[in-house]
Amino acid sequence: MLLVKFAKTAALLLACAISLILGISFGPAGFIDFKDPLMQTVVLDYRLPRVLLAMLVGASLASAGCAMQAFFRNPLADPYILGVSSAASVGAALVISLGIGSTWNIVISAFITSLIVSFTVYRLGRHGESYAVLLAGIAVSSFLSGLTAIIIYFSQQSAHEIIFWIMGSFSRAVWQKIWLIIIPFFIGITYLLLNSWNLNAILLGEEHARSVGINVERFRKELIAVTSLLTSATVAVCGIIGFVGIIVPHTMRLIFGEAHQRLLPSAILFGATLMPLVDLLARTCTSGEIPVGAMTAILGSPFFLYILKRGL
Repeated sequence: MLLVKFAKTAALLLACAISLILGISFGPAGFIDFKDPLMQTVVLDYRLPRVLLAMLVGASLASAGCAMQAFFRNPLADPYILGVSSAASVGAALVISLGIGSTWNIVISAFITSLIVSFTVYRLGRHGESYAVLLAGIAVSSFLSGLTAIIIYFSQQSAHEIIFWIMGSFSRAVWQKIWLIIIPFFIGITYLLLNSWNLNAILLGEEHARSVGINVERFRKELIAVTSLLTSATVAVCGIIGFVGIIVPHTMRLIFGEAHQRLLPSAILFGATLMPLVDLLARTCTSGEIPVGAMTAILGSPFFLYILKRGL
């Protein structure tokens, strides 16, 4: 049994390394050739930061989705369930419509609005159980989605740019974005890995978690704060990329089981493997570039229906 677990983990690590190599080897500019100085510039300034950003985003969304599914005890919960994506969309759409949509203005605005809304959602649902937080997130998300639509409607000149950002893309990947996301990434991932046993307990219900000595109220606050930090950072640097937070944890759950000591690390590795491959497909399958969010939606929807067919 131990040998099988080791083999599964080794296979994930190998797949992650292959994903990294493929991501920097292929692209619209052709196959990698380090003898060509121009290609060296393409790899170091464009492909490498793009692949690394995709890996960080994939791992962040997968781990946040895994935590949210334990928190809500629902395999269909995702990182955006607290309204983070809708909040980021409002922040990004606002600065773009005002004509100040530089890369850093978009990132900062999306990040700040996401954190503010996550905190607001928790405050609205703090007196109830996890379902109260869920309902608050749905209500706030619907309101913000409508607000984003209004901003787009009144920003005809900037509408295309806003919509492209909302659909999610790594086309503007730069090293600075990696430095922005890497701190929230390590904070969030470290916290979740250290509390993987607590996630097992909360998955069995809040009464069970209390019976084994967990301060459920404090753990809920910390969990929402950490997942919001991870999700806000990812949405801020690349827009909205759906289904990753559902597909990855559920796939790894089928392979590694429910125990978060194994499920969480495997989801992190698989998220870091899957996202660069989807991005590679998005930037090479046509003469232009398909938004990554559209690709994950196309790939994720059938899987989502498969989950429903299996009865969750």
